[in-house]
Amino acid sequence: MGDRTLFFYGTLMSPPILHRVIHGPSNPTFPTPSSSYVRTCPAILHSHRRHRVRGADYPAIVPESATDASVRGTFATGLTDADVRRLDIFEGDEYERRKVGVRRLVESGTGKGEEEEAGSEMHEVEDEVEAETYIWIAGKQRLEDEEWDFETFKRDKMRFWIGSDGAEGSTGKDEFGAVDQVDGTGGRNPNGHIWKQVEEQHGDAGGVIRGAV
Repeated sequence: MGDRTLFFYGTLMSPPILHRVIHGPSNPTFPTPSSSYVRTCPAILHSHRRHRVRGADYPAIVPESATDASVRGTFATGLTDADVRRLDIFEGDEYERRKVGVRRLVESGTGKGEEEEAGSEMHEVEDEVEAETYIWIAGKQRLEDEEWDFETFKRDKMRFWIGSDGAEGSTGKDEFGAVDQVDGTGGRNPNGHIWKQVEEQHGDAGGVIRGAV
């Protein structure tokens, strides 16, 4: 178990995708016990705004001065230095990892923040906690004004990131070859160049993996 804390606001809010980046693809639908050291809870980052990226499945966040600007995401604890190295590779050169202050969200009346159930009312914990997150640095001209939606991503796009041994309804490797010209993963699919670099990091650490983000 490590002492690094990160705030995720896009594709890495999906446990199967986060599991694949950190541990390899053994079975992303049912993470292994070795992944249990990473704990997550809902959180909010103020003074930033989340955007869709043109031609991409994934979002970006940038600092925003508007008083109502905020991004809801996931606060993750227990990450190791090796985990963060893999995450850096996964995010690529479009992002820069920076320290930010986030506030955890807990369910009203319970004080619990481990999971956010549909329909539950959440409120902010007053104390801010430090985390690192990935800020977009590849130019605002590539950002759409529209907000990126996690539920839409899970429904329409996540199968391209998981691969054939992931979530129900996902597709196999042959499909990725057919969409290379419009790869919304930006090289993070099972055949992508970014995932191959993450794969090499797992190999350097002595792990054996076989596949996909």
